[in-house]
Amino acid sequence: MDHLKHARLNNPLSKLPSLAGRRAIVTGGASGLGLVTTRSLALRGADVVIGARDTRKAEAVRDRLTAEHGLGAGKITVAPLDLIDPDSVYQFASTIGRASVDLLVLNAGISSVPLRHNHAGIESQFATNHLGHFALTAHLLPALEQGAHARVVTVSSALYTQATLDLDDLTSSDNYSPGRAYSRSKLANVLFAVELNRRLLATGSPIRSFAAHPGMARTPLHATYPSAATRIVTRVVAGVIGREPEPADIGVLTAALHPDAQPELFWGPAGSKTRPDAQGERFRTKATDPAAAAALWEISERLTDARMLS
Repeated sequence: MDHLKHARLNNPLSKLPSLAGRRAIVTGGASGLGLVTTRSLALRGADVVIGARDTRKAEAVRDRLTAEHGLGAGKITVAPLDLIDPDSVYQFASTIGRASVDLLVLNAGISSVPLRHNHAGIESQFATNHLGHFALTAHLLPALEQGAHARVVTVSSALYTQATLDLDDLTSSDNYSPGRAYSRSKLANVLFAVELNRRLLATGSPIRSFAAHPGMARTPLHATYPSAATRIVTRVVAGVIGREPEPADIGVLTAALHPDAQPELFWGPAGSKTRPDAQGERFRTKATDPAAAAALWEISERLTDARMLS
């Protein structure tokens, strides 16, 4: 990892091969970045499964994409998935994982919401953004092992650099900050992605694990902040420096599809707001800390009751 500092790919999606015959899963694939990912994969020939809490909304999106782009019946399917609910995660994986999976995009997430907890008392952003995806990956690993050059792409945020992991206070009941909790969940995402790739390599698995981010993107994720002032400021900032979801998704799609993308780098957009390059940057030390990764892995297995590569 030390020899790779950065990489920049210009127009990385221009010469990708067809994805016909490949099967992809996109969590939260019916809105924002997830919608762009779903559409891009389907237009390149992949069969895409959207994991969604609101299946009626996701089905409407599926029908619209199918009609607008002349996609074949069944090219995009929808299945219920609530990442904060372990039973929902297990049922989704049990159903979708009956066939091989070539690509798993861990895109769904919640951002800076009021304090809530899952069934075990864990703060909801950590439970949804990290634990749900950890369990889903564990349950789907056998299906990914059957895939062709399978990849797992975890969508994180550059805000991970500002986070503290703080695994000793996952309830956050006494000192909750929506923004800090979100950043912590994004740090957990990159730690997970890096450690997953390390463990896959150690076992000789052909699966590779990537982390990617959209930069500042104009998505519905920013509409959930408890503070009205924060929502207004974020909307203004996103309007000035942010990208629309399609160009913002370039790092995610590059990590998912490009043969020259390296899992040792954190992929996101760079340059033009409308036609950005894909930039791979070296992870900060806090994302590659083996002790932190081991502690996160252990507590994730315990809280989800899902073991993986241990």
